[in-house]
Amino acid sequence: MNIIDELLWRDAINQQTDADGLRELTESKAVSLYCGVDPTGNSMHIGHLIPFMVLRRFQLAGHRPVILIGGATGTIGDPSGRQSERSLQTLEQVQENVDALTAQMKKLFMTDSDNQVRLVNNYDWTKDMNVIEFLRDFGKNFSINTMLAKDVVASRLDSGISFTEFSYQILQSIDYLHLYQHEDVQLQVGGSDQWGNITSGLDLIRKKEGNEAKAFGLTIPLMLKADGTKFGKTAGGAIWLDPKQTTPYEFYQFWANTDDRDVVKYLKYFTFLSKDEIEALEEKVATEPHKREAQKALAEEMTRFVHSEELLEQAKRISAALFSGDIRSLTADEIEEGFKEMPTFTAGTETKNIVDWLVDLGVEPSKRQAREDITKGAISINGERVNELETEITAADAIGGRFIIVRKGKKNYSLVKLV
Repeated sequence: MNIIDELLWRDAINQQTDADGLRELTESKAVSLYCGVDPTGNSMHIGHLIPFMVLRRFQLAGHRPVILIGGATGTIGDPSGRQSERSLQTLEQVQENVDALTAQMKKLFMTDSDNQVRLVNNYDWTKDMNVIEFLRDFGKNFSINTMLAKDVVASRLDSGISFTEFSYQILQSIDYLHLYQHEDVQLQVGGSDQWGNITSGLDLIRKKEGNEAKAFGLTIPLMLKADGTKFGKTAGGAIWLDPKQTTPYEFYQFWANTDDRDVVKYLKYFTFLSKDEIEALEEKVATEPHKREAQKALAEEMTRFVHSEELLEQAKRISAALFSGDIRSLTADEIEEGFKEMPTFTAGTETKNIVDWLVDLGVEPSKRQAREDITKGAISINGERVNELETEITAADAIGGRFIIVRKGKKNYSLVKLV
């Protein structure tokens, strides 16, 4: 399957500047292409991954990806998708973010078996440019009328846009021209909000290199969930690739909880499973949705890709233990990860009767209610049901000397930290 046909099957193409020309190019040679990300933070989230997964598909099809980290553009701020100005970061903070994103990109896309990926930083070719060069060599090629008509600028005219953010599309255009001239890049890939920036880059290439210059642009559709809300956002915020910001267990659970209406779309977008494998899972969604096999496959593929096989197995182990109630099978570190978002209490190490202990913690509102719940078998400690009112809780009950897990009813878990 030609890479363009695969992307079409995966519903991963929104717009192309020249569909026939790009198809012909991809069938005639190994194409160098690029996608960029600005270092606005010290980690990417899963929304950032969408265009880079397309880059990876090109890589697997034998093409040559270039990943651009925007060390220069990140100091300016992309106005795309925003109704207000970004707060400028210090140069030191931008550099810290550049280092963090570079490490993430290397982990995801630069494998030992494939060294075809190039990592570049646009700060390298802009840092020595002076304002006269910028205006004479590049600014002269941009029409204010055309720039104002771009959606990203037009949408900000009422609320206001600074000259700094207005100039962003010129800087991104310079990136494409530089990569065209020095890395033989002929295709830029980006999200749907990057269409104006991409076409500006193509205009600059043709003005500098001639109208016959073969350069192309491709954008990815805006990703929305079936309920119309933005993909990748949860009540707790974005789903980050950094395991310190979103634990592998939370990452796994995000994908495992995908709506049936979205799961096939996500399998196509985010995994490297084959057409046959995805269609088999699609059939499972239709005929046996309760088994959630498609969601399990999606969660496994994504957690393995972003984190590792080891952390995938840990996430699955935590999930299985929470489902079965076999809490003692987990280590203290796994408990800390799996119960991160659950109600948390602190307790001392002294021995206490369970009724008093539950009330003192605040897990139970009164001794009467505590006795009633214990008698009914509604209280479990570390996965084991407690029926005796005389039960004592001691420091020895703490898993790893750190945590005791209380379950009230079927689903109400609480994490107790011993201090």
